[in-house]
Amino acid sequence: MDLVSVIGVTIGFAALIGGNFLEGGSIATLLNGPAAIIVFGGTLGAAVLQTPREGIRRALSMFPWIVLPPKCSLSNGIAQVVSWSQTARKEGLLGLENASERENDSFDRKALQLLVDGSDTEVIRHVLETDLAVNEQRDVEAAQFYESMGGYAPTIGIIGAVMGLIHVMQHLADPSELGPGIAVAFVATIYGVAAANLLLLPIASRLRACIKEQSLYRELTIEGICAIADGENPKAIEMKLSGYLR
Repeated sequence: MDLVSVIGVTIGFAALIGGNFLEGGSIATLLNGPAAIIVFGGTLGAAVLQTPREGIRRALSMFPWIVLPPKCSLSNGIAQVVSWSQTARKEGLLGLENASERENDSFDRKALQLLVDGSDTEVIRHVLETDLAVNEQRDVEAAQFYESMGGYAPTIGIIGAVMGLIHVMQHLADPSELGPGIAVAFVATIYGVAAANLLLLPIASRLRACIKEQSLYRELTIEGICAIADGENPKAIEMKLSGYLR
């Protein structure tokens, strides 16, 4: 579990709620059902409208990456590729068939299968780079679902505030209701701005970072697989791939 993400969200909302208390406010002043429905419902509806069904499904499946990101250790990836190259050097490319069957990652399994099938290096590179580009584009579009929600939320919050003020204007004859009514109206703005900047936009950025890390890991795999196909020495492959380490 990535505790940094949990800590970040906790600090953000703790600062918001703590600041409210220091100003003399209470939790009750930040709770408003109609404002929540307008902001969160409107934001979700707008994002769903612009996103294809497959993009929504992928966005939801990627949500756990915030605290459980894909394991993409570059050092482990290098060690794995070197192990494959050693097997290929001792047993030939057909010796990687068992490794292919045991591999859980679909990308690595495809790469090994291409090797076992004796595909040309250029064919292997073209197939894997195409697969990488398609998957990366799909994941980026899924991350944009949360980014679009972060863009809509503040505007929907303003709409909620205006709707609340319209309701307040209907009670101008009773000054005692103006103050509390205006305060409640602006809760919608708080919801929109806070949701965008403390949750939705950070989620989108976090997912983009995971996608970038995963793509780098797969680029490393492509280079390693192509080097194995070219019959390079395991030590030379390790030195080549060490350039990916930061």
